[in-house]
Amino acid sequence: MLTPELKKSIEANCLEIDPAVLDSFLSRMDPDYFSLFSPEDIATHVDLSSRLNAQHPAKSKIISVGNKKLDITIVAFDYLSEFSIICGLLASFGCDIQSGHMFTFSEKDSVPENQANKKVKRFDTRKKIVDVFHVCLLETAEWNEKQEKDFKEELCGLILLLSRGHTQKARNRVNQRVVEFLSQHKGQFEERLYPVQVNFHNQLSKRWTVMEIQSKDTPAFLFSFSNALSMRGFYIQKVVIEIQGGEAHDWIYLCDVRGKKIEGKKEQDLLKVAAAMIKQFTQFLVQAPDPSKALKFFDQMLDKVMEWKSPQSAIAFLGKKEGMDLLARLLGTSEFLWEDFLRMQFEALFPILRQFQRGVLLKEKKEMVRELDQKLIRVFSPKKRKTIINQYKDQEMFRIDMKHLLEPPEDLMDFSIALTHLAEVVLEKTHKVCMEELTRINGLPRLPGGGPCPLAIFGLGKFGGKEMGYASDIELLFVYKASGKTDGKNFVENRIFFDQVVQCLLEFIEAKQEGIFRMDLRLRPYGRAGSLANPLDVIKKYYSRDGESAPFERQALTKLRWVAGDKKLGKEVENYRDSFVYSGQPWDLSKALHLRYRQMKELVKPGTVNMKYSPGGVVDIEYSVQYLQVIHGKNFPEIRTPSTLEAMKGLSEVGLISETEEDQLKKAYLFLRSLIDSLRMVRGNAQDLVLPNREADEFKFLARRLGYTEGDWEEGAEKLYDLIYYHMESAHQFFKNRFEKV
Repeated sequence: MLTPELKKSIEANCLEIDPAVLDSFLSRMDPDYFSLFSPEDIATHVDLSSRLNAQHPAKSKIISVGNKKLDITIVAFDYLSEFSIICGLLASFGCDIQSGHMFTFSEKDSVPENQANKKVKRFDTRKKIVDVFHVCLLETAEWNEKQEKDFKEELCGLILLLSRGHTQKARNRVNQRVVEFLSQHKGQFEERLYPVQVNFHNQLSKRWTVMEIQSKDTPAFLFSFSNALSMRGFYIQKVVIEIQGGEAHDWIYLCDVRGKKIEGKKEQDLLKVAAAMIKQFTQFLVQAPDPSKALKFFDQMLDKVMEWKSPQSAIAFLGKKEGMDLLARLLGTSEFLWEDFLRMQFEALFPILRQFQRGVLLKEKKEMVRELDQKLIRVFSPKKRKTIINQYKDQEMFRIDMKHLLEPPEDLMDFSIALTHLAEVVLEKTHKVCMEELTRINGLPRLPGGGPCPLAIFGLGKFGGKEMGYASDIELLFVYKASGKTDGKNFVENRIFFDQVVQCLLEFIEAKQEGIFRMDLRLRPYGRAGSLANPLDVIKKYYSRDGESAPFERQALTKLRWVAGDKKLGKEVENYRDSFVYSGQPWDLSKALHLRYRQMKELVKPGTVNMKYSPGGVVDIEYSVQYLQVIHGKNFPEIRTPSTLEAMKGLSEVGLISETEEDQLKKAYLFLRSLIDSLRMVRGNAQDLVLPNREADEFKFLARRLGYTEGDWEEGAEKLYDLIYYHMESAHQFFKNRFEKV
């Protein structure tokens, strides 16, 4: 405590400090503070404190005390999350905290009683903190004049962000610094899980709960844990840090968001689990493309875990190295996956994660049919069937997305085929449920001759080509054999019956997010003005030499493929498609090119790069292939395929493009598809295909999601940027050279 003798000694070292400022500082300090520091040290703290202002809300003093050892003193105005920000900044400079003390001003009136009735010079009365750390630099870390200057500037910049209320921006900035440093020096750290002992003491302080944490010293733990505390609204008043023989012993004085002690067992248990899990999780943050998201979602996930009656299974899963590694990469990648799946179906998360570890990306379609049939056994209510089918769809999509995200396949098309198989199984099963229900109500649709009238379902676009990506639309065309009516008591015409079937199917399959399993029927005859399902004779009339279909609709039919319903009718429609699309009849390329350039002008916002529609975007490649298919398909059956990659191969084999061109187009196509998947997965929106600004953090996170995980994030981002430019330039150059001169 502050004795009269100590105060006199301090005053002797503070002759140039306003006595009122000195008294305010001393009166608001914790009694333990005075037993830890010499009068000279305290005078230094007072001096730093007196020089704080709005432009310089933090001051520091750094002294070298031996080989790779520093004493760092930081004095600053007090803000929420400040301690975690400072710990993170230290970690990002390779400073391993060996011991430390953190004190915060008390709430006392800053004008001492003996000065209350005197005229005193006005001074800043805001709460302040005094943090003193003894640190040891990690083996590969450096410290020189430049590092010290950078540290002080970054410290001031981060505290300025806090002072302006930009807490999350400061967190994100320091998160990135920490993970970037750990990535560059990860060879120094063991990815091992260590036991953590946590005790709570409510008798050591009248106002504060003392949380005692003991464990192996690991990098950036104090940063991550104090960050989690501040995100939960806990206020940290004082911290004592000791490390001996590689063992960390921390005492954290804190209260809850109401300013109360943490006395409830449930609240204490949550903090114990949080401390243990975050201790482990921090080591795996280097695996997360976006560490800020990973920490934020991990903290929310811990709340969910503790809401369970029996959270032991989740805790056991997270207590394994593989589980932590998996979770860090998952949570730090896709906000959409967290929001739409983990929250909505949280109790299913850990079983899914365990299955994920054992499962494969690409299931046989027969296996998926068998799994869904098993779930539908003895379920006859259409409403219950709808629930089961959509739950199966969502869980399988999550499994496929996770496999693709966390264990990227060597062949991107495995991901596409896995999604395609799921869409086909769900469509076929839903089609049968809707047919059964409407047949029960209206009877079976019949042909004029009395036989049953079949329905066939076709995929178009990426679904037709088995090239589905994350959040791809499912483009469909419905065709029934002929006009007629149903044979039930409440009979209706076939056109009404099959429109009802399609409407039932569209309502049955739920798309939880924009573009996620969304059915798209816009390519049917007459578009939105046309019937949902059409008889075969209408299809043949519309898609014919004298029909009303536009050149782009003939082009779109290159992707048509039977996917569900009556197979015989499906083959008949496919054969007719071949006779029309690949007839050799004149096709207006100029109109097709006009449409493409309208897309570039109208669908690309000026100053942005749209990965689908900008020059060199994936559409340039797809349209190039489709143009060549329509123009040359009559003479070369090898290129009549809905698959873009197979068509490229066929075009090369028959000499319509060179092997070099095929190789360039294939590489560009797969690269851009992977890039689009990564953009969609994090945003969860099929329509958002705009590349982040090159200088934005989101671009760096995108590079990390795509595997450019160099220790230097800027280097990884630069590699990605160069590849984007190269592939888009080569794709657009091919498009211009091949078609603009025709």
